[in-house]
Amino acid sequence: MVSHLGMKPRRSWKEAVVRFLQVKATLRDIKQYRGNCRRLDAYLGEKMLDDINGDTVWSVVQGEMAQGKAIATVNRHLALMRAILRMARDEWQWIDCIPKIRLLPGEVERDRWLTREEADRLLAACAPHLAAVARFALATGCRAREITGLEWNRVDLERRTAWLNRTKNGTPRGVPLNEDAVAVLKEQVDKHPQYCFTYRGQPIRWELTNTGWHKALARAGFTDLRFHDLRHTWASWHRQAGTSCDELKDLGGWKSRQMVDRYAKFSTEHLAVAAARIEQSRKGA
Repeated sequence: MVSHLGMKPRRSWKEAVVRFLQVKATLRDIKQYRGNCRRLDAYLGEKMLDDINGDTVWSVVQGEMAQGKAIATVNRHLALMRAILRMARDEWQWIDCIPKIRLLPGEVERDRWLTREEADRLLAACAPHLAAVARFALATGCRAREITGLEWNRVDLERRTAWLNRTKNGTPRGVPLNEDAVAVLKEQVDKHPQYCFTYRGQPIRWELTNTGWHKALARAGFTDLRFHDLRHTWASWHRQAGTSCDELKDLGGWKSRQMVDRYAKFSTEHLAVAAARIEQSRKGA
């Protein structure tokens, strides 16, 4: 009767979550999506989509902040809530309008990267299989799952290229291999017929930040390092070496400049002339 009258049937938040997770099912971080959806269920689990308003958003913010959650964590939940509601409105036409959801200001951007000496110390503390993966990450900027999922049929050592089909954004991309990356791969030849990186003859199918990783950090004297920080280190080293932001964007497989611009501070060559002006004026005086 409702559809015949031109009215939309009411849909629940839970229905939207189920469809959203079905749409995102092929993404590598689907587990994180599920976990965050479960977190939002405490606030939205019994609501219909057209009942979600600005007060509902405020209740999510206040509830999370009262539990001592970091601003970055709250913003991830808000961004997910916004994404699901937008999809329900724009793609499924379940609702006509949604509340404006702004992310909280004041989020501190993580800026952890390694010096060359620190990187050497970390590699020396890692078990051989973990050191190989870390060396490849520092040489290519590839993410953990891109490395552990790399197969020999997607590597051409002569052309010094690897093709990734398991990227974060789902878009396959090519990765140029420098000397360091090629050296790591050559050490892995004949260890497994399909996968490049293994542990005791088997593909690495678990998260790299496990007990072995944390033991290596302890031996190297680090307390604040994540495996993904190796990608930040790679990007920072590139900018320090003069690689442009546009080149870095293509090398790292980012879709936009926004994520790359965070590394702009590591390159100061274009400011060298400006920095020298007061020195020249002083000499002239």
